[in-house]
Amino acid sequence: MTLLRPGEVLERLGRVGRHEQLVLSALAVAVGLIGGGAAIVFREAIAFFQLLFYGFSSEMVHSHMAGIAWWHILGVTTGGGLAVGLIIYWLQPNRQNQGVADVIEAEALKGGELQYKTGFTAALVSAITIGSGGSAGREGPVVHLAACLSALFSNILHLDRTQRQTILGCGVAAGVAASFNAPIAGVFFALEVVMGNYALTAFAPVVIASVTGTIVCRIYFGDFPAFIIPSHEIVSFWEFPAFALLGLVSAVAATSFTWSIGVVRRIGEKSPIPTWGRPAVGGLVVGAIAIFFPQVLGVGYEATDEALNQVLPLQMLITLAVLKTAATAVTIGSGAGGGVFSPSLFIGAMVGGAFGVIATIVLPQLSSGHGAYTLVGMGAVAGAVLGAPMSTILMVFELTGDYELTIGVMIATVISSQVTQLTFGYSFFTWQLAQRGVSLIGGREALVMRSYRVANIMRKDHHAILDTASLAEVRKKLGAVPYGELFVIDKEGGLVGTVMLRDMKEYAFDSSNDEAMTAVDVARRGAPYVKIGDDLGRAMDLLEKCGEEHVAVIQEAGAKKLLGVLHERDVLSAYHRAVQETRT
Repeated sequence: MTLLRPGEVLERLGRVGRHEQLVLSALAVAVGLIGGGAAIVFREAIAFFQLLFYGFSSEMVHSHMAGIAWWHILGVTTGGGLAVGLIIYWLQPNRQNQGVADVIEAEALKGGELQYKTGFTAALVSAITIGSGGSAGREGPVVHLAACLSALFSNILHLDRTQRQTILGCGVAAGVAASFNAPIAGVFFALEVVMGNYALTAFAPVVIASVTGTIVCRIYFGDFPAFIIPSHEIVSFWEFPAFALLGLVSAVAATSFTWSIGVVRRIGEKSPIPTWGRPAVGGLVVGAIAIFFPQVLGVGYEATDEALNQVLPLQMLITLAVLKTAATAVTIGSGAGGGVFSPSLFIGAMVGGAFGVIATIVLPQLSSGHGAYTLVGMGAVAGAVLGAPMSTILMVFELTGDYELTIGVMIATVISSQVTQLTFGYSFFTWQLAQRGVSLIGGREALVMRSYRVANIMRKDHHAILDTASLAEVRKKLGAVPYGELFVIDKEGGLVGTVMLRDMKEYAFDSSNDEAMTAVDVARRGAPYVKIGDDLGRAMDLLEKCGEEHVAVIQEAGAKKLLGVLHERDVLSAYHRAVQETRT
């Protein structure tokens, strides 16, 4: 009996089904099991390290910290950071931890390809970070791990590019859904943040995977919501302007959060501390904060619940919003593992709660109580940080089932997200990608175009002439070139300008100046050019702006040495290939 290769199995399944969609939907069940399993394993890993370091595995972290000595907290957060730094230094490519931004890049640029080995290492690093008290979220690492396992699954089955991208989205949806016990939010996070579209072909498999991942976690952990949320009732529709104002405040909080991580990262890069030692310094700072405010440790769900249940006073809400921002900035910015979803919810809860307390003091008859504002703030800050307003709105609706309050979340989240985009220009994930030179502006086709370089498609069929050549030489050589243009160069090969047939019309039959004039006298100065290292997105913009069919290619730095020519037809061909890459 001959065993079938995985690819042949898929092919036969495809013949059995009426459509490829049926096959992908069936595979989505398996991916949902994988994503749900990844969430379970990661949460148990955090509990294991927490038990190892502190002697308890409960998520009620700061309640258990009362009986732990300050030097113990400081030692564990610092030691955990050192362990994380060494693991990343030895095992991770580029000595950087991996996360959701890598999943987005893989989906957009690499056809859903991810290195599963780095996924396991990143999960280990994040589990140690959070288990030792690092201020970070567990949802991002779960998404990355589920995506890596989904990519491995796709490779085993030899799926094509489009199928791999869909399966990757399925893994992400299952991971998010399992983390929050919120399948609808999982679906829209995958479509909105990672896949970047709401394609109907991907919708059914992503939904199936999200539901499957949720079921897996409910079987293991029980059907418990991520947060304990009391019921709230909006007292007056006059509160909606207050929710809009909270959206503006949340935008400031979200921008400050992402900006602070960048500041810590730049400080670390300029410092003499080696890469592997920076997470230890970050752990030391977090530990020092936690001695006085243990609420900042770990994912912070307990403190978030306290804010939702209106337990915390105004001063504590404001203090924790600032300190959690600082602690997470130090943790993530120093290079440790973990995500930003839970911290953004924590910060949003504190900001919203503080806003609600003030609103209740100012207009007590028109306020629903600051618990409602806490929930709205969570959605508004998280939506802006993650660049996922739809996902966070739906997550709040799933957690509360309150339609009226969800309208308030919609108002604040949309305003917060829009203001953040207009002022800062990035979500946390697109900011991370921008630090690597990867931009998602313009869609997936534009992103692929920016991955092509001028050097890849330029030609060397250009014709050049020295700037000292006589007019007669110019006329003679210009008549022989195929596209009627000469590049004028100096003796070092630097670009001076161009001469085209239309520039020579007044000298076409007049030879009186043949020896008196040179190429530089008739050359058009300031001719458009691109550098050899430019991407094709820039080249395409230049060709459209200048209206030329070809432009000079010069070296990257120094003198403008002529290296070749870039033809518009080649750029258009590359664009066609880029579009095909995003669809096949």
